[in-house]
Amino acid sequence: MPPRSRLPAGHAPLSQILFAQGFGARRECDGLILNGLVKVDGTVVDDPDAPFMEDRLSLEIEGQPWVTHVKALVMLHKPAGYECSLKPGAWPGVHNLLPVALRRRGLQPVGRLDQDTTGLLLMTDDGPLLHKLTSPKHHVPKVYEVTCKHPVSDKQLQQLLAGVVLDDDPLPVKADAAERVDAIGETHLRLTLLQGKYHQVKRMVAAVSNRVEALHRSSIGRLVLPEDLAPGQWRWVEDPAIVLP
Repeated sequence: MPPRSRLPAGHAPLSQILFAQGFGARRECDGLILNGLVKVDGTVVDDPDAPFMEDRLSLEIEGQPWVTHVKALVMLHKPAGYECSLKPGAWPGVHNLLPVALRRRGLQPVGRLDQDTTGLLLMTDDGPLLHKLTSPKHHVPKVYEVTCKHPVSDKQLQQLLAGVVLDDDPLPVKADAAERVDAIGETHLRLTLLQGKYHQVKRMVAAVSNRVEALHRSSIGRLVLPEDLAPGQWRWVEDPAIVLP
């Protein structure tokens, strides 16, 4: 049997593309294609070895549209009641909110939000990008909408900007920006952080003699949580540069 010709860079057999995207084992992907259940750009393709571009390929698999991404980066509007842990305990994991194909790919949360915290969560299977987004050296800004128990005073804002000491670190931790959003209410605080310490927002607010009643992350880098992305829904992030400083 003659050897297969080498494919152009960035191309792969269709069955391999489906496998890499998380649509099952190799035989399952072959079966989907052989049974006419896969369309490429609207046309049924029944040859598992047919070569195509691996990235940004428009597919339809068992009637469901899918655009391939060699490296996945998605945004999720995390609702309350979900854990970001890879091995959740008392609460369901955020992975349950993703389609099966993405779950099979092993996407990891970029940082963590507490189970009672809502808002923008990134998930990826791109290791180098995950490191860039979580490394304290890269200073990716994250904006939080904080509902406090007590009205936020000017003194508290100044303290947050100047830096407060947390119980696990003798060095002060400060906010990159802090403002009271009077249009929403005197207890609403908008806080921008460059670090990602454990329970950092809650502990910083407690350090200035207030308390977090509700917490929502509204943006990471230049990526703002879209208003039309409902809690529990996800969406591709097409350009990782938008979340890098």
